Parts: sequence; structure tokens; C-alpha cells
Amino acid sequence: MLGFFKAPITGPKFFAIFASFFVVIIAVNLVMAFSAIRTFPGLEVKNSYVASQEFDRERAEQIALGWTAEARVEGDELILELVGADGQPVSDAQIGGIFGRPTNVRDDQMPEFVFDGRVYRAPINTAPGNWDFRLKAVAADGTNFHQRLQVKFGS
Repeated sequence: MLGFFKAPITGPKFFAIFASFFVVIIAVNLVMAFSAIRTFPGLEVKNSYVASQEFDRERAEQIALGWTAEARVEGDELILELVGADGQPVSDAQIGGIFGRPTNVRDDQMPEFVFDGRVYRAPINTAPGNWDFRLKAVAADGTNFHQRLQVKFGS
């Protein structure tokens, strides 16, 4: 093997060295491409142009609701605190959404909430790490409320 490095650089040796650089670059690119495709969670919306046309109107309607939302995990329950503009809990909304990891869909769950008079509660399965709740609520008047909440653990 040492003789390979002491000998003068010839045409075939130069080609082998040059080609090996490209082989390494192509191999790394293939590994990265397959990894990106395997972990891609999917599309947020089917048609971004159509979604952009409705964005400002929906945003204004959502802001007019005056709602604030916070999500946390206590034990094996996801707690959603939804407070209206009057400072009181919102009790008459249709609540849904996806509880999962921000980077993949493998652990996604669709919790079924029950309002206890103060907060919405839903049983969930968790593990250590970073979790999000992609809240989709509908107010009594039909206004949509969407928000991505970083989930806190503990009270």
C-alpha cells in the first residue's frame, strides 16, 4: 500500500484519485436525498396559491375572536387552555387537531377533547422530547381558529 503513495502519479492513478472524489460526493448526496424523502412529513396545504388568497381574511377573523391558547401535558393528558377576549374559558368551540412531533408524523395523534368547565382534556401517549399541538378549532359563529402550539410538560 505504501508503494502506491511513493510511486509517481500516472494517468491511471490520477484518474482513480479523481474518480474517487466524485464517488464519495455522489454517495453522500444519495444518502442525504433518501434520508430527506424517508422523513418528509407531507404537505401543509395542497395548493399554496389558493391558501395564500384566503390567509389575510382568515387571519383577521381569527384575531377578531381574541382567543389565546396554551397546551401542556399533565400525566397522560393533553390540557388545552382556550381563553376568550373576555378572559373566560371558551366552552362552546369545536376542538380538534394533531398532537405530534414537529419533524415527523410517526407519533401523530388526534386527541378527543372533553371540556371540564375550565380547560379541554384529552388522553394521549407521550415520550420525552419536543411535541407540538396543531390546534384546529371552530367558534360557535363558524370562525376557524388555527394555531401551532409548543406543548409544555407539567403544570
